[in-house]
Amino acid sequence: MANKAKSLLILAGVIVVILLMFGSATFVTLQPGEKGIIFKKFSGGLDKDHIYNAGFHMIAPWNEMIIYDVREQKVDETMDVLDKKGLPISVDVSVRFYPIFNKIGYLHEKFGKKYVDKLVIPEVRSTVRQVMGRYTAEEIYSTKRATVESQIKSETEAVLNKPENNIFMTTLLIRSINLPVDYKKSIEDKEIKKQEALAYVYILQKETAEAKRKVIAAKGEADANDIVNSSLTTNLLKMRGIEATIKLATSSNAKTVIIGSGKDGMPLILGGDK
Repeated sequence: MANKAKSLLILAGVIVVILLMFGSATFVTLQPGEKGIIFKKFSGGLDKDHIYNAGFHMIAPWNEMIIYDVREQKVDETMDVLDKKGLPISVDVSVRFYPIFNKIGYLHEKFGKKYVDKLVIPEVRSTVRQVMGRYTAEEIYSTKRATVESQIKSETEAVLNKPENNIFMTTLLIRSINLPVDYKKSIEDKEIKKQEALAYVYILQKETAEAKRKVIAAKGEADANDIVNSSLTTNLLKMRGIEATIKLATSSNAKTVIIGSGKDGMPLILGGDK
């Protein structure tokens, strides 16, 4: 009886030790923004298709829960590239992305938890170099910067979003482009001269338009005067004079009107209010 009790006590001790040893691995809590996959050491290896969501989970103590942060991440990269003519350019790029939630098992199998260093950064660097190698420094710095940025984004996105890579890129931005000082100054000087030339052309166009407006206005005024002059015949003037004489004769103001004494028989007004 004593031996049996002793055996039970030893067995209970072993169970307690086992529970203490594996207790922390048996219960797993995933935080918000985390997802997990199980690596089954003795029965099938990595379970790529069963994704564990945030919350409390209990797993066999001999299995391993691999936890992934699936929230959006940002990587800033500074790199040296060559333009179309071989001129060195320093570029600062920011890329935002996150692992596709239900594909983290496949991502882990191919790249592991260091997928940012093994996949994202190398692909961003490679695409930036390829795209910028198609343009001159002047185009990259000024005239075609938006086009360059758009191509880098679309081509990087196409690579990362491939089914075998399982990364979703949300955005990519060129933060800054740094050229050799002398070359940068020459581009800026050229741009200043271009803007000055455009301003001068604008002033000339404005002055030309104003001159045309004045010519049109003067011609219109001259045409109007010609029309008026052609309508003022001698008989019309006499008729207007008679109408004015009648109005003056009936006016209460004191005046002297001499009929027919003026040139062409028009009345002369000799007096009136002072």
